[in-house]
Amino acid sequence: MRLAPILIILAAAAPVRAQTAADSAAIRATALDYVEGWYEGNAERMGRALHPELVKRIVVADTATGKSVLQSMGASALVNGTRHGYGKSTPKDRQQKEVRILDIFGNAASARATMADWIDYMQLAKVDGRWVIVNVLWELHPRRP
Repeated sequence: MRLAPILIILAAAAPVRAQTAADSAAIRATALDYVEGWYEGNAERMGRALHPELVKRIVVADTATGKSVLQSMGASALVNGTRHGYGKSTPKDRQQKEVRILDIFGNAASARATMADWIDYMQLAKVDGRWVIVNVLWELHPRRP
């Protein structure tokens, strides 16, 4: 069987979506709206970064069984927590705002945000021409003595 010609035809038929500087800048801006919005208590900025169906999850131990369970929050809970200013309690000298874009392919991207107390792994999607965060898996930094 001659696979090479078939693969060439399929590759030629597939739409090519190259990563652009504009996409990278927009993804970084979205992640910074999330990070800085949290620290500033700016609910508008946080809301702009999130898809309305976002789910943010962390793996925690069930207190009764000790087994791992997923704890989740949605976009509205995250925006409300931002509005209440929970992120503003982090002193400016402790605020970390490191954003790294891990991958971009077409309308999907992955980024990592290092913050003062946790790390967020974000999945972003380009929806109606705008990058938004659709999923976050996060992990707390180890407790400091």
